Amino acid sequence: MKTLYLECNMGAAGDMLMAALSELVPDPDAFVAKMNALGLPGVRVERQKSEKCGIVGTHMAVTVDGAEEHDHHDHNHHDHDHHDHDHDHHDHDHHHAHGHHHASVSDIESIIDGLDVPAAVKADAKAVYGRIAEAESAVHGRPVALVHFHEVGALDAVADVVGACLLMREIAPEQVIVSPVHVGSGEVRCAHGVLPVPAPATARILEGAPIYGGGVRGELCTPTGAALLRHFATRFGDMPAMALEKTGYGMGAKDFERANCLRAMLGETAEGGETACELRCNLDDMTGEEIAFAAEALRSAGALDVWTEAVGMKKGRPGVLLTCLCAPEREAEFAALMLKHTATIGVRGQTVRRYTLAREEIRLDTPRGPVRAKRSRGYGVDRVKPEYDDLAEIARREDLPLRDVLK
Repeated sequence: MKTLYLECNMGAAGDMLMAALSELVPDPDAFVAKMNALGLPGVRVERQKSEKCGIVGTHMAVTVDGAEEHDHHDHNHHDHDHHDHDHDHHDHDHHHAHGHHHASVSDIESIIDGLDVPAAVKADAKAVYGRIAEAESAVHGRPVALVHFHEVGALDAVADVVGACLLMREIAPEQVIVSPVHVGSGEVRCAHGVLPVPAPATARILEGAPIYGGGVRGELCTPTGAALLRHFATRFGDMPAMALEKTGYGMGAKDFERANCLRAMLGETAEGGETACELRCNLDDMTGEEIAFAAEALRSAGALDVWTEAVGMKKGRPGVLLTCLCAPEREAEFAALMLKHTATIGVRGQTVRRYTLAREEIRLDTPRGPVRAKRSRGYGVDRVKPEYDDLAEIARREDLPLRDVLK
């Protein structure tokens, strides 16, 4: 399964996510050209090489009328350890004193609707803004319609959001897994006073997701970064077992002791990395026929797999270990079947992780005629195995060893 894993050890922001994802597409420069052709007034996107703690990645410089967003911010709000420009969404009204205009949610949606991007990208971008607006509305106790975004910041943030959404559509992962999010620690100074990190809107957006603070002072996760993660995450958790194909590093503007980057890792995970239940019982007083019958009853009921192993039991008796693999929700049903069809007085179960390749039956046209085969794919694997029955038929018909037919 095509999987995107986002490692947020230094939080997340719109430009960092866009930068990391841009390193995963075949032609990042074509993406930048597309962004600059969108027609966002005065907005220009530029990919810059950036190095943090010896790691080279991409910084996305998004300028409005030639200035990066953090250049516009007054010291009153942003004199804290923010590490990128994507924090225009704190609805703290701190810009009124400076005579800046503000944009409403409907203004932002109108800008997005006017862009030359696919309808699905517009829907993603508007949904991300919907999350931010809902959070700002909740924490400030005002209707969503009255939530405003700083206008100078609004345009470059729209570029971040639309850019990330465009890249997600191009990469088209089948699942997106996001690490626990480092939100930073300390305080945010704004016109209302001093607020804790994570900022209230960010905390609201990340409710239900695993977050942590601590080591780094500063606001590492922005509302926009949080909203993008929540919109695209299939789930939050640790990195799965995956055959890694490509890694992208999206760099923040500030320098810390740790590499200030968001890492995007694209690869193949095993199909169906789901949980299963393994049920077992030890048997030393059943005939081979009875055990075979019990195993067949479990298979007929829909067990994922059934097998036996020879074991040594008490008083030196040889015995058989019967194991049944089933879906977790059918555990009690299969335990009851094992108790019914065997002589055991107890069945033990445990939950296991099961990784399987996607399978399909294909037909191979060979000089000796058509042969059915199973194709298995996923986790970086792609292999074909001919069906034994078809090989055996050719071997008998042409009086050949099976291995020669296989070759």
